[in-house]
Amino acid sequence: MIYMVGAPPHQDMYDLKMEAPVGIRGEFKPISTKVPGIQISEHLPKIASIMDKCVPIRSVHGSPDGDHDSFICYTGRSKRKLIPGTWPSIGSTISKLLGPANKSTPPFVGLAPTAGHPPYGSPGHPGYLGVTHAAFRPSGEAMKDMQLNGIDMGRLSDRRQLLANFDSVRREIDLSGTMKGLDSFNQRAMELLSSSKLAAALDISKEPQAIRDLYGKGDSKNYGDGAPRNLEHFLMARRLVEAGARVVTLNFGRWDFHSNNFSECKNTHFPMFDRGMHALISDLHQRGLDKDVAVVAWGEFGRTPKINAEAGRDHWPEVGGALIAGGGFRTGQVIGATDRDGARIANRPVHFGEVHSTLYHHFGINPNEATLQDYSGRPHTLVDGWTPLPELM
Repeated sequence: MIYMVGAPPHQDMYDLKMEAPVGIRGEFKPISTKVPGIQISEHLPKIASIMDKCVPIRSVHGSPDGDHDSFICYTGRSKRKLIPGTWPSIGSTISKLLGPANKSTPPFVGLAPTAGHPPYGSPGHPGYLGVTHAAFRPSGEAMKDMQLNGIDMGRLSDRRQLLANFDSVRREIDLSGTMKGLDSFNQRAMELLSSSKLAAALDISKEPQAIRDLYGKGDSKNYGDGAPRNLEHFLMARRLVEAGARVVTLNFGRWDFHSNNFSECKNTHFPMFDRGMHALISDLHQRGLDKDVAVVAWGEFGRTPKINAEAGRDHWPEVGGALIAGGGFRTGQVIGATDRDGARIANRPVHFGEVHSTLYHHFGINPNEATLQDYSGRPHTLVDGWTPLPELM
């Protein structure tokens, strides 16, 4: 899941409105794609060339307000409906329900370095599922923590026993369940340290140069208070799912263009996003992983139809967009439509929860039958009654 930090302009990407007034339609022109009848922005030519492998959704809704938060992208739910511990992200939910596919690889990995605005750096939180099912975040100093640095396996075993001895008293007196969670967390950490599989997956230098060139590097620095535009994260995500990760989240850029929307899109974000998505989707198909691996890219809401005085677009919770690929889905189609100005949904509204329901279905889970218990012991289904998108089945 690619979280497009800060909410991208849907009407400048997949839903251009050439019949709208000048103050709405913007500067970009549409181009034809691999699929006759589907057009997208001229500044996304690589995605256009693989449209037969993609599904633009032009009618995403469900964001309750215009606040910047990755929460709805990672959970499919509004933060307004609060419960003890808050809702878990899809990665944490899958970690809980399915566990690791390989003990040497975490089931949930978040490629999200810390950001100036904390939700922009969130990989998706575990909520009431607790620390055991939090995302593994191999960014910054965490990479160094994965190396034994001269400690052999015998000394590692001794340290494991010492840690168990230190924790035994606290475990006996702990009533909150925290120590139980940390026990599982520590066990998983030891499994990761004693295997080279995860470290190898994160080492993109092992890829042929032609594949690394396909993805490119992008920019590893955070964009303002947002996320990096790191194209190597797209390649790392593919390597992680091959190594056994079930869910990988990737935070990309900072799309909150209240000013200079068109120059920012054209010069700083569209080219890198276009390249990263094209490389990832094409690579998955070439490796025969397109039915096994689903890809979703979206932000927390859309942008205003009206262009403001600073050539920007402001927050617009009424409708946004998304791009879906892989998953064995029926691709090469568009789902949903907006009115002439891109302001309101005209056909087939798609809630964030419907996309999450589709993703759980992809994992073989019925999201309205499977339940998880919150801190109070109350069971909850995985989505708020939403069913998978029949158009993709």
